[in-house]
Amino acid sequence: MTTTIAGVEIPDSAMTRAATNQIRGTTSVLMFHHALRVFLFGALTGYRGNLTFDEELLYVGAMFHNAGLNVQHQRSAYRFEVDGANAAREFLRQHGAAENVIAEVWEAIALHTTPGIPEHMSPLVALVSAGVQMDVRGAGYDEFTAQQRDEILQAYPRECGFKMKIIEAYARGMEHRPKTTFGTVNADVLDRWDPNYRRLNFCGLVLGSNWPT
Repeated sequence: MTTTIAGVEIPDSAMTRAATNQIRGTTSVLMFHHALRVFLFGALTGYRGNLTFDEELLYVGAMFHNAGLNVQHQRSAYRFEVDGANAAREFLRQHGAAENVIAEVWEAIALHTTPGIPEHMSPLVALVSAGVQMDVRGAGYDEFTAQQRDEILQAYPRECGFKMKIIEAYARGMEHRPKTTFGTVNADVLDRWDPNYRRLNFCGLVLGSNWPT
């Protein structure tokens, strides 16, 4: 049966059902509901801007955007966004997606925490980021109607204390690889979470390099 929330139809295909099952089986309810809200806010942003995008691919991008934080990546040395993008690439290849499509979803996930870049790329890349930014930090909050927000939250609630819980989820997924946060918003997470964390500083790296001048 088709599910429509806040005017957005949840894609119902073999691929999206498989994505749902894979992510629901490997992440917390908090993060699973977050992924669904990311899809919905991203889709509404696309509709409002009259953008042309593939709802199935947006759904997969939303589902996998935080997959790199999951326990199976605890030993990874990559940025969590790259691990999530790689997981989505493997998933899409298993489902016969074209390589250009896979590359676009990879970019959408890899860049979803990089401010100032996604909105200048394809609609898919822009909308994954927009959905994340809305649900996590309320970017564009007033561009959605109260009814849209309420319908989405009724379907996929934000847990009590969501703000701190999602910061903790990010921190837990990155605390073993602090160097990967250099130059990203992820450094803010570990700076707030871990009293022993020390940021790398770009100027310090330049001035401390092996170049004599």
